[in-house]
Amino acid sequence: MGCSQVIHSMENTLSSVTTSTQRRTEVRVKTYVLDTNVLLHDPQSIFKFEDNNLAIPVEVLEELDAIKGEQSTERGRNARHVHRVLQELLPDSRSMHEGVKLPNGGTLSVVINRYLVENNWSSPAMQRLRAVLSDFTKKDNRIIASALFVQETFPPPTILVTKDVNVQLKARAVGLEAEDYLNDKVPEAPDHDSYPTVNLDVYAMQRFCSEGQFELAEELAAKLYLNEYALLTTPEGKTMPGRYVGRGVMRRLRFPEFVKAPGGIPIRARNLEQQFFMDALMDDSISLITCFGKAGTGKTLLSTACALHQTCDEASRYDGLSISRPVIALGKDIGFLPGSLEEKMKPWLQPYHDALEVLMPTKAPKEPQFAAKKVGKKKKPRDDVLSSMNSPQPAHGGAGSGNLPPMKPYERLIRSGVVEIEALAFIRGRSIARRFFILDEAQQLTPHEVKTVITRISEGSKIVLIGDPAQIDNPYVDARSNGLVYCHNRMKGQSLHAHVNLSKGERSRLAELAADLL
Repeated sequence: MGCSQVIHSMENTLSSVTTSTQRRTEVRVKTYVLDTNVLLHDPQSIFKFEDNNLAIPVEVLEELDAIKGEQSTERGRNARHVHRVLQELLPDSRSMHEGVKLPNGGTLSVVINRYLVENNWSSPAMQRLRAVLSDFTKKDNRIIASALFVQETFPPPTILVTKDVNVQLKARAVGLEAEDYLNDKVPEAPDHDSYPTVNLDVYAMQRFCSEGQFELAEELAAKLYLNEYALLTTPEGKTMPGRYVGRGVMRRLRFPEFVKAPGGIPIRARNLEQQFFMDALMDDSISLITCFGKAGTGKTLLSTACALHQTCDEASRYDGLSISRPVIALGKDIGFLPGSLEEKMKPWLQPYHDALEVLMPTKAPKEPQFAAKKVGKKKKPRDDVLSSMNSPQPAHGGAGSGNLPPMKPYERLIRSGVVEIEALAFIRGRSIARRFFILDEAQQLTPHEVKTVITRISEGSKIVLIGDPAQIDNPYVDARSNGLVYCHNRMKGQSLHAHVNLSKGERSRLAELAADLL
């Protein structure tokens, strides 16, 4: 089919959506031109533009074709998924060029830029584009050119949708409206520094302290969502933290005075927000926790300490602790890392090795840390490891390897499988049962990637997503569209989910000043 036929077909498609001048006045149907990164970010984005027109430049299909061969990456899987969706929606050449109706009422077409095909630069838009962006061997510039072609040829307002900020800027520079893909963004930037307060009289506070819970007035309960943490206050200055557990009931926090790893040191909450966090971490009824916090607020240390405290308790429902984080470098990448999976992941998970070093120092306390096993109870494989945590440490090479450094206490947990290092690249298809799973730096992931991880969690497991939405190195997410914030926004108010903001730094005065001022 020739280019003139393509234009004529798309004009017919658009005119069928807007059949009269009166309808065009009442309803401003838009034409959205999708960049490749939008489809890779959300393969279902085609169905999320309501009853507007969608146009996919043919250059996007080229880029998807180059990416589909990436077998072990999320991009490759998403590219293949988009191909399957497009194959189903556009089964032949006619439907591809003339466009098809989508289930949500919009239309979908593939666009070929006639001006580039015919090398025709007579159009004012093409002349402006050529003066600003002269290199049309770059796919980004060709996609912008296709969007300008759609804008100049068809009546509805045309918007280029891309997650590449530089492409947005270049598009606006040549007179084309451009915006980010907003479907997976939270409505507004989250508030990381506050928790609600509930005002009570002194008698109600006394009942709350003595009974452990209190039924709020209906107007107060309506302002809280399920499992939200709050501070109860009285006019006399009395305060008490609590958690709203639904049906108008505010409950006192429930967590031990301290938590500790086997043979380690006790860890206590240092501020009110850390008390909130420990309550959620120690509550078996909560299966998903999201936590926002800047550097030094205790996200890593507290979550690891509470996980080991429960994992190493003989009455615990967890068989071990799994730790992972996305592999996204700060600054220039240093290239491939040699060795086993643990050796490859160690640089990325060094914060957890640091935390384990603090929790389980080499010079561990000598007194027993856990109660003796009950007589006749079947021993688990991990019990031998835990019971030997206070015994003398062998060398890495085993008995007789005195020339090697002694094994650190936490390394026994890693070697025995009580603590596991997980690579997110291989998590698809797994079913993670009876594990306490910590996903660090979750703000670096897309909503789809976070969904992939959470759907791996089986009954009896718990997952904790921690991160700082203000520190993002992934170029395709921001403070409103990253997986951590998106997960909190969508899961808020569910009975299995709790959320905590940590704002007070406890690492050092220097770290606190740097986090606030730099």
